[in-house]
Amino acid sequence: MTYEMKTIPKVKHRIMRSGYGNQNPCGVHVIGGCLPHASVKDCIFSGMSRPSLDALESISSLAAYPKNAILFVEGQDTRGVFVLRNGRVKLSTTSADGESIIVYMAEAGEIVGLAGTLSGNPCELTAEAMEPIQADFIPRAAFLHFLKQNGDAAVRVAEILSKIYHSTLLEVRFLGFFSSAAEKFARFLLDLPTRSSDEKDNRATLTLTHREIGETIGASRETVTRLFANFKREGLIEVHGPTVVFLDRNKLEKVIPG
Repeated sequence: MTYEMKTIPKVKHRIMRSGYGNQNPCGVHVIGGCLPHASVKDCIFSGMSRPSLDALESISSLAAYPKNAILFVEGQDTRGVFVLRNGRVKLSTTSADGESIIVYMAEAGEIVGLAGTLSGNPCELTAEAMEPIQADFIPRAAFLHFLKQNGDAAVRVAEILSKIYHSTLLEVRFLGFFSSAAEKFARFLLDLPTRSSDEKDNRATLTLTHREIGETIGASRETVTRLFANFKREGLIEVHGPTVVFLDRNKLEKVIPG
């Protein structure tokens, strides 16, 4: 399952109150009981009426999570949604023999756990913080009641679900049409966002390890390392630390069929 909200909210600093020892279901300390007006709700639920925004504010709890914290685990009961203030969260699934596939890397401004919260089904994925993050947690019962009482928010969630559907369709096409690891790796590289909006910008930043890239394209870490070496030897890319330089984007695109 993938999530497609990409706007990064401007986060206001809030003063910590003494005795804030409330905890959310994950057992981490709650930083505050509401969202500031210039925060996540204006990114995901922007344009809603003020009563709806106030209602959303009243049911949201901002919490801090350390790197490698697990927000939820595949198969467990769904507890609610998380809206990321910053950082990245890895969404993955694991096979019976222990092999993992990264389904999506959620970033700031995205909502995680939406499908299970709406359906009431167990979590389909495991969500793990890739770095220290802050996220607003909204319990399932409160979120469902909020949607029933606020039609504009329900429409916005329907829009998000539509984007999830289209993103999932792209993933199915990716898995079904690209047969070799080289094809999938080339597509992965070409999908990396460049450092600027300039069409001539040929640099992108890698934020995943070789193992994590392998889990994204369904290949081993060793295969990814070999593909990096092959693509560099063929003059397609250069790699300088976390920076990938596309030397011949047209030739790289030819690796992909169709």
